[in-house]
Amino acid sequence: MAQPKANFAMWLTGIFCVLIIVLYQELGFIAAFAIVLLPFAAVMAVQISTVFIILFILFSYFRLHEAFPVLMPFKIPKLLALASLTGIAWHLFISRKLTPFWHTGHMAFCLVFVWVTISVFAAKDRPLAMQFWIDIFTKVFLMVFVISWWLNTKKAFNWVRLGIMLSGVLVACVALYNKANGIGLVEGTRVTISRHLRSQIGDPNDLSLVLMFPVSFLAAELFSEHNSKWIRFFALIGLITVIAGVIATQSRGGLLGICAVMAYFIYQKVKNPVVVMAIGAVAMLVLVAAAGISDRQSGGAAEEGVDASAMGRIYAWQAAINMATSNPLTGVGVNNFVSNYYFYSPHWDGKNHAVHSTWFQVLGETGFVGLAVYFLMLTVIVRSLRRSFMICNQLSCASLMLNTNALRAGLLGFCVAGTFLTQAFNWPIYIILSLTIALEKMTQAEYGLLRG
Repeated sequence: MAQPKANFAMWLTGIFCVLIIVLYQELGFIAAFAIVLLPFAAVMAVQISTVFIILFILFSYFRLHEAFPVLMPFKIPKLLALASLTGIAWHLFISRKLTPFWHTGHMAFCLVFVWVTISVFAAKDRPLAMQFWIDIFTKVFLMVFVISWWLNTKKAFNWVRLGIMLSGVLVACVALYNKANGIGLVEGTRVTISRHLRSQIGDPNDLSLVLMFPVSFLAAELFSEHNSKWIRFFALIGLITVIAGVIATQSRGGLLGICAVMAYFIYQKVKNPVVVMAIGAVAMLVLVAAAGISDRQSGGAAEEGVDASAMGRIYAWQAAINMATSNPLTGVGVNNFVSNYYFYSPHWDGKNHAVHSTWFQVLGETGFVGLAVYFLMLTVIVRSLRRSFMICNQLSCASLMLNTNALRAGLLGFCVAGTFLTQAFNWPIYIILSLTIALEKMTQAEYGLLRG
């Protein structure tokens, strides 16, 4: 039997070498190498689909390829998305190891997707809206289902949690490095990452919101009574690092988000709202002092009365209201707020501005109907997490409870910080939605096994 196998290996090697030579002569070395490796990549995509999906979550949410620009030429998010979809297609239609299911979260998200799509065709600047819809929101649509269907084990979910914490620490370290070396600072003091590359984390407010999610997961690890002292120690170090990264952005919305996340976990221990509010007030003062908000060029101590930063937000929110009242059904169209700011703002200072609020962004860009379906999606997430929390209490499962608390705190941090930051149609809330759906499905399965 050894001889036929050896002959087969020799023939296969020979065919492989001839294929490389032919492709090299026709297409060049890089293209030939990529084409030859394509079958092996497809096999890997099928065998380790979960790994690719987890990496896609991390790269999409934290923009790791933009935080570390050396990775950008490799187009990693696109490759990970392709690998994830390949694995999903194989296990969905061929191996049938993946069983799709329908959740109210899927329904709510589909309503948001449909209305955003309608707003694209009704947009003031349709090409601008269409570009955003194709480049970002269609990928969001696909990956919401991919993530929620595929992360169906506690092991996979724990890897996601670990990846979120490590990625948050890495991005925070880059932010602190930039701060220490004066790289990409806005207004001379506010840290950004890869701003020269027009990265999504090249805005200090957006960067602070991206770091909000790992804050909730690290805090969940720190406050979990079931973790060992070493795990809680490393969680504390990571939490301090990420909070320092948020502080370096000098984002008031980010600081409020941190206080909201920490208040959630402290309230579980103290159970006295007055005490928690007092702790939160003191913590906010400490964070504001540590962030050096008074040194900001906009919104600093040099500005009397209502500062320029706050007035800028008020004008932007008024513009969003005007957009919605002028176009109550669809607004001005997704990704059209900035380009239409001049026509709807009561104040013009010579340049367009972002809306600086997730809720007003939805209102201005998708109208009152869009805001209604967006709030419906948030309500579904809240109710789903509450059901998971109740089941976890009955199961007494430490890992599931930890994940539930982390997601609830993450959603709270998003809502509080998102009131002053613009992230309505980017990845953060939709990854929270996907993980929430996957978590409830998992907790229900565990509960079914317990009762069975």
